[in-house]
Amino acid sequence: MTSPAYRLTMPQMRLSSVVFASPHSGRDYGAGFLAQSVLDEAAIRSSEDAFVDQLFDCAPIMGAPLLAAMAPRAFIDMNRSSDELDPALIDGVGRNSHNPRISSGLGVIPRVVSGGRAIYPGKLPLAEAETRIATYWKPYHAALQRLLIDQMQLFGEAILIDCHSMPHEAIDGFGSPSHPRPQVILGDRFGASAAARIVDQVEAAFVDAGLRVARNAPFAGAFIAQQYGRPSRGQHVIQIEIDRSLYMDEATVRPSRGFAVVKRQLAGVVGNLVAIGRRDLPLAAE
Repeated sequence: MTSPAYRLTMPQMRLSSVVFASPHSGRDYGAGFLAQSVLDEAAIRSSEDAFVDQLFDCAPIMGAPLLAAMAPRAFIDMNRSSDELDPALIDGVGRNSHNPRISSGLGVIPRVVSGGRAIYPGKLPLAEAETRIATYWKPYHAALQRLLIDQMQLFGEAILIDCHSMPHEAIDGFGSPSHPRPQVILGDRFGASAAARIVDQVEAAFVDAGLRVARNAPFAGAFIAQQYGRPSRGQHVIQIEIDRSLYMDEATVRPSRGFAVVKRQLAGVVGNLVAIGRRDLPLAAE
């Protein structure tokens, strides 16, 4: 199922309570958006979680849905609340209480890409921001919420694997000679968005694949983890951040020779993650 806002790939048969989602790998850069921006296409893609949807595209084959945003993060950020509007970018928006994401230019309509580079030469009208939210943000979150509700009804729980990538420089300073820098960061908002038993199993899946894992630093989980993580009700969200340098050239935003290796590793990870929520129930084909 594809819409302007998202692409939803369902398994022939749902075998697990796990859902995979990639809110930042959208790469539909329209000519109108590029014309608005002062950045070239290479620079504007620096905030994109490039190819993450492809890294996890085996999930439906293994029995779990995969939801991927179509709109790029620089255009609209699905991992922000729809009311995180930046008064420095959106004309007619009043200043609210201090929000560090908005202050840094990373509201629901981002003002900057990585490195603090401005996307636009000036402000955008409020009507445009509202149109983007109605056309892209709301349908994406409606689809995500529907998936989680369905999983709860089918399996009695829902486990959302929120898939992201991180710049290699984001983990500069992490690690030591005895503990090399992590390659994967799991974010569960320090236990607030997922039960420890689930996070332990997710970590084990990545470790078993030969990847170094850390938790909650420097990424503990943002809006999606906060909004949908309700472990006391059986709804769990774990944010996954993968070091981009493992599988892509960050300067050119192209897959590297490591892409095929990482994709094979993640196929094993996905299989183990699906198994966490697997229930042998007589479910009808989708």
